[in-house]
Amino acid sequence: MSLPFSGSKSKSAGLVSAIRKQTLLLNLKPVKKVSIKFDPFNQNAATVRNFMYYLLSPKVIKTNPLCLVRNEVVNDRSESTVDVSLVNGESVLFKCQNLTVLEIFQQFNKHITPLAPKEEVAETFVTKTDKKKGGKR
Repeated sequence: MSLPFSGSKSKSAGLVSAIRKQTLLLNLKPVKKVSIKFDPFNQNAATVRNFMYYLLSPKVIKTNPLCLVRNEVVNDRSESTVDVSLVNGESVLFKCQNLTVLEIFQQFNKHITPLAPKEEVAETFVTKTDKKKGGKR
């Protein structure tokens, strides 16, 4: 008697690819300013620094070139935070003490990205008669 297979058939692509997948979903259009505050001597400072690294990638910045990204380095043993100021005047604060980079991006995509305005794709239909008319000119 054999045991039935349980689990995934392929291996996960890893943490870096999961973070990359989340960064491709990011949209900074509803964001006016992102303030990142961390203490470099805190044990979890690397998490927020990595978040800042991925947030400043050119593909993410292209979604809203007017978005300001400010970092504040403090030496008061305070927890790392990401404060997102939205265009509509609201503010969202992420306390990153016990979060990983992937979890920060997932929460960012859950709460901030849906606020982006929907882009309408204008589809132009070309009929066969339009093609024939264009070819005879």
